[in-house]
Amino acid sequence: MTATHRRVTLAASVLGAAIVALDGTVLAIVQPTLQKDLHATVEQVQWTSTGYLIAVAGLLVLSGRLGDRFGHRRVFAAGMLGFGAASAGIGLATGIGWVIALRVAQGVFGALLQPATLGMLRSAFPPDRLGMPLALRTSAIGVAAAAGPLAGGALAAAHGWRAVFFLNVVPAAASGLAVLAVRDTRTRTTTCDARPAVALDLPGAFLLAGALVGGVLALTEGPWSGGPAPRAAAAATALVAAWAFVRHERRTANPLVPFDVFGRTEVLSGLAVLVLASGALSATLFAGVYHLQDIRGLDPLESALVALPGPAAMVLAAPAAVMAARRYGVRGTVTVALTLFALGDLVLSRTGTESSAAATGLAFLLVGAGFGAVMVTTTDVVVRHVPEERAGVAGGLQQTAMNVGPALGVAATTALLVSATPPAGTAEGLARVTGPATELTLTVLAAVTAAGPLLARGLPGKGASTRTVRVRS
Repeated sequence: MTATHRRVTLAASVLGAAIVALDGTVLAIVQPTLQKDLHATVEQVQWTSTGYLIAVAGLLVLSGRLGDRFGHRRVFAAGMLGFGAASAGIGLATGIGWVIALRVAQGVFGALLQPATLGMLRSAFPPDRLGMPLALRTSAIGVAAAAGPLAGGALAAAHGWRAVFFLNVVPAAASGLAVLAVRDTRTRTTTCDARPAVALDLPGAFLLAGALVGGVLALTEGPWSGGPAPRAAAAATALVAAWAFVRHERRTANPLVPFDVFGRTEVLSGLAVLVLASGALSATLFAGVYHLQDIRGLDPLESALVALPGPAAMVLAAPAAVMAARRYGVRGTVTVALTLFALGDLVLSRTGTESSAAATGLAFLLVGAGFGAVMVTTTDVVVRHVPEERAGVAGGLQQTAMNVGPALGVAATTALLVSATPPAGTAEGLARVTGPATELTLTVLAAVTAAGPLLARGLPGKGASTRTVRVRS
């Protein structure tokens, strides 16, 4: 692959990841406003995030396999074009039901593009040069996370929440069409001639999606929707589907998730940490935005400004974490990062109506720095420990972890907020959260994140080899 193709691939990967991050952050900052405008409950608004995440998580690994088979550029382009179209549809939606449905559709297209962003990088750069491209990708996510709340808050304050969903439409269309227009002889030859056709494991994809959906529904169902029976049924469905998935994958000739890749200690540990960190970040943002707007009375733009140190720290932490991991090992770097993350949640939980903007900004700074370092180092471990021909699977696994975590985190956070708030909502659900509820939720998040280093024990330590492990297919 020529230097020009590498630059185009890097630019497309970075832009794709940034667009997805921008969409998530603008949604987070306008959720309270959207709730009021559409006369929805907190539980319904939660599904604007959870519905998207379930769709993404259930299809990511299959989408990674599609990229391995048909080419990551083609899959990326299809995902980007569909993602932009769905975003425009959300901006025109007339009710909360339409918003949720279009967010699910957006999740389907997001599932196509997200593993392709990593698959394109893995195909374009040799393993020993992947660190900095991944750091640039993580930094771009941080920039988008910083720009999203500011742009979203300003647009929402001036034109309403609908305006924020049109931010992604033009960049998504432009990047999707640009990738289709770039001709890469190496990619075309590899995809069509040299790469053996691999059967798609549709039963495995169906079982994996069932396990993930059931697990999330087990957390989101509650007394307001018919008692404990729906939650028990969802949990049972998740367990049965997970058991059937493992059994099927061990027996099928072309598994969706090859166990010689997924079974590596480093990969498993990296994925577990990613689930925890991404879940804690989304949960912090969900509870934190309600804390800033419902409890402290800030508008969307003011909320974005006070939280700005978080994404800014994420941008700076990514390249710093790459260097720290080389010197101190991934395990030590992740341990320190998770500790900073937990401290940030704890500080945020103690802020109130009389707290200064500096104290709140410090809390978000610690959260952002911790997450940025965790994301880039663990992603490098997951992607680097698989061969190039399975880059799509690695990208799918990484992105699955990054979406399963938020789905579980937001669901659990909603359950905590509802259970800790005295009944004062509508017949359909909670209309407003309280200060003690957000304080309790953020404290629990700090405790869970502080336990994260236990999951990092399988990551490479100081002095571990950085050579890519070649897994034979």
